[in-house]
Amino acid sequence: MDGLQSFLRYPLEELPFLALVLIIAFTLHEFAHAYAAYKFGDDTAYKQGRVTLNPAVHLDLFGTLLILIAGFGWAKPVPVNPLNFKRPRLMNIVVALVGPLSNLLLMAIGVLLVLVLNSTELLHGAPERVIDALNIFFKYFIYMNGMLFLFNLIPLPPLDGYRIVYELLPRRTRIRLDQYSQWGMFIFLLLVFIPPLSRATIQPYLSLVGDLHLMLLRFFSIFF
Repeated sequence: MDGLQSFLRYPLEELPFLALVLIIAFTLHEFAHAYAAYKFGDDTAYKQGRVTLNPAVHLDLFGTLLILIAGFGWAKPVPVNPLNFKRPRLMNIVVALVGPLSNLLLMAIGVLLVLVLNSTELLHGAPERVIDALNIFFKYFIYMNGMLFLFNLIPLPPLDGYRIVYELLPRRTRIRLDQYSQWGMFIFLLLVFIPPLSRATIQPYLSLVGDLHLMLLRFFSIFF
């Protein structure tokens, strides 16, 4: 067990809670992409069975395991063909954006539920093990969804942030980016897998999850 723990970023005994959180977060994220694309007229994801809340069709084994080891990862990308949209660039931005926004929504729900539980007597008299389990679950639920929200906005392929920035750029710039997009993926992998680069770039950026959590906490505290 100690040997396995050395490879993991999170405590071994908390992995069931983390796994449940990832199933929820990844599934809703990819479903949001697929559903928005389908509603805008692109049935590519629909034909592949991706317009569903079934986690089995959305989870990527390697991307999920990477979260356990490195602290960040991904699910299976939803295939999108912007040419099927009436307004390809605008609708492609929206389809790319709804994925991260779904995680922000889940994070906000998590913060709100914790405030409700702490400000009411709903858990009064509950066994200590139940309260501990809820604390662990919501800790990961809030952090992981905040992390996925921020992580997916990084403007490097294959993340959603790249698709958003790509569609906002002039046509000439987009043509140039197409020539170098393969290197963007290479840069992304370097930032993920080389610890010094990750500590200098991605990890400081993801530390903003705490600031985002505090902002949501202050907002919802107005009502309690």
